[in-house]
Amino acid sequence: MNRTHLKRFTILRMALSGSETMDQDEQGETFLFRACRIAAVVALYWFISITMVFLNNYLLDNRDLDAPLFVTFYQCVVTVGLCWVMQLLSKLCPGLIDFPSVRFDLKTSREVLPLSIVFIGMITFNNLCLKYVGVAFYTIGRSLSTVFNVLLSYVILKQTTSYQALLCCGIILGGFWLGVDQEGMAGSLSWSGVFFGVLASACVSLNAIFTKKVMPAVDGNIWKLSYYNNINACVLFLPLIVVFGEVGRIASFSRFTDLGFWGMMTLGGVFGFAIGYVTGLQIKYTSPLTHNVSGTAKACAQTVIAVVYNSSSKSLLWWTSNMMVLGGSSAYTWVKSLEMKKTPLKDSQDSAKEKLLSGEKSGLGV
Repeated sequence: MNRTHLKRFTILRMALSGSETMDQDEQGETFLFRACRIAAVVALYWFISITMVFLNNYLLDNRDLDAPLFVTFYQCVVTVGLCWVMQLLSKLCPGLIDFPSVRFDLKTSREVLPLSIVFIGMITFNNLCLKYVGVAFYTIGRSLSTVFNVLLSYVILKQTTSYQALLCCGIILGGFWLGVDQEGMAGSLSWSGVFFGVLASACVSLNAIFTKKVMPAVDGNIWKLSYYNNINACVLFLPLIVVFGEVGRIASFSRFTDLGFWGMMTLGGVFGFAIGYVTGLQIKYTSPLTHNVSGTAKACAQTVIAVVYNSSSKSLLWWTSNMMVLGGSSAYTWVKSLEMKKTPLKDSQDSAKEKLLSGEKSGLGV
């Protein structure tokens, strides 16, 4: 039992890598330096996350190319390429860049495959939700991840949830239904977008559960997991692109040879890769709780920017639904952090690390 627990702890140690030595390092740093560093990391996270959402919305809203699966496939290809580039740079500049060796192994790829299937559903439904509802309603459309996390944790892992946390989930559900109602009254509701948003939220929760199960296959390394996940996704996307008839749309696309188009597509993939890195930075230099609070505030700012950019007029109840979703999500994070403090220190550390690795870091960073 102790051996198993130690192995699990070793696997999850990367989640907060460097956190044990941070206190020692920070003893020689001034408060101003630490404050500026945290502010810079949070600002970088906000910039990359918000830009990525708007960039994906731009790519998916392209009326000349209705091929969301192809767009998502290409972003996975870019991620795999960047993993190779980062591995090469880590060998050339070992003191500056730290990236694990990522040689392809068929056995490991098969072990990661169940997660990759869920991963494909997550990123595909996520992009389809963004395509149909736009950025302004995106926060509400994708708001049920926490609710599904509680539900699936009980159904699959038999983990119970406190009444306080369930109350927070109730607030999120209320905000979701109010938002759908108000969007419908405004005449801009896309039921397809809502449907894909619900599926994406469910897949985010499943992704968290499957991530815990396959981490031992990649030695607990997030970047190795990302590498194998995206390689599997590239292969699995190919038949889906054919089945859903996107090959003909791609072949008839007038800007297929336009370097500007491919530049934007590549940039979308780069930002998708970068969000994983800056998410890790934000958690390392703050805490998982602070990261969740930052993600909630970012979602609020993202919604405001989208409404202003599109010159939209929203009702008071529409804004209330957003505040209910964001407030319920923040309250849930706060309640879970309080519950974690009541557990023994060792269990609390393991829970914090599992939370980070399982994808509760706002999943896809959007």
